[in-house]
Amino acid sequence: MQRLLCILIALVAVALVAAPAAAKFDPNPKVLKVALLPDENASTVIKNNLPLKKYLENSLDKKIDLVVTTDYSSMIEAMRHGRIHVAYFGPLSYTMAKAKGAPIEAFAGLSKKGKTTYHAVVIGNVAAGIEKIEDIKGKDMAYGDPASTSSHLIPKSMLAAKGLQAGKNYQGHHVGSHDAVAVTVQSGRAQAGGLSKPIFEALVEKGIISPDKVRVLAVSKPFPQYPWTMRSDLDPVLKAQISEAFLTLKDPSVLKAFKKATGFGPMTDQDYDVVRQLAQLLNLNLAKQ
Repeated sequence: MQRLLCILIALVAVALVAAPAAAKFDPNPKVLKVALLPDENASTVIKNNLPLKKYLENSLDKKIDLVVTTDYSSMIEAMRHGRIHVAYFGPLSYTMAKAKGAPIEAFAGLSKKGKTTYHAVVIGNVAAGIEKIEDIKGKDMAYGDPASTSSHLIPKSMLAAKGLQAGKNYQGHHVGSHDAVAVTVQSGRAQAGGLSKPIFEALVEKGIISPDKVRVLAVSKPFPQYPWTMRSDLDPVLKAQISEAFLTLKDPSVLKAFKKATGFGPMTDQDYDVVRQLAQLLNLNLAKQ
């Protein structure tokens, strides 16, 4: 059953990206397609967010289709062409989507104790003797998706701040999701890696990652939380309803999937200028990534 679910999710993701753009975008669709970040196993992401699906169906009086695309780039393209209406982006993938001309807007971000920021971590393999970022020199570094903020952009900048450049001082490898980064480091296939701090802590709490095998080398400065976004050309009344549904959400059973968040706070495009500035420092062209 698990394998069948994974296959069905993959087929839906491929269809979303491969299908031609609709001749005319429906600003008030009967079925609202809501995309979730492919930062963990797709079937797990869908299962964990079934309470969100039910909550939104009740709040918006619409059928909700949860979608997990194959990767961040696929999600950006599906949003650009109107095959997704609401999407949960990472900060970097959101700024990339905007740079590519996607008609979207950020409206909410996770809130924990009143803060709408989060951190990334750089982790190291204990057996390999990796105790600090400088020890990554000459080693293999695991990153997540190239369009990921906390499993690529932020940790790469943390290594750069210590004078380590990918391809010159160490070898960087993209392994997909955040959980794949942690598992890759624990297994020793890479001696270090970068990922979201909340996801890493959740993996440790679940017993998937052992603190005896993987240690945190450094924690990043705070960055704006992953934004919930919507198509700007949706019906204004529907947009207001969507925003209200998220900003008033307090149900613990729904928020459980969002790494112990206590709710959602309002976010705007300007909140992500810090991500654009970091991309400039790393010479990343957001429109061409």
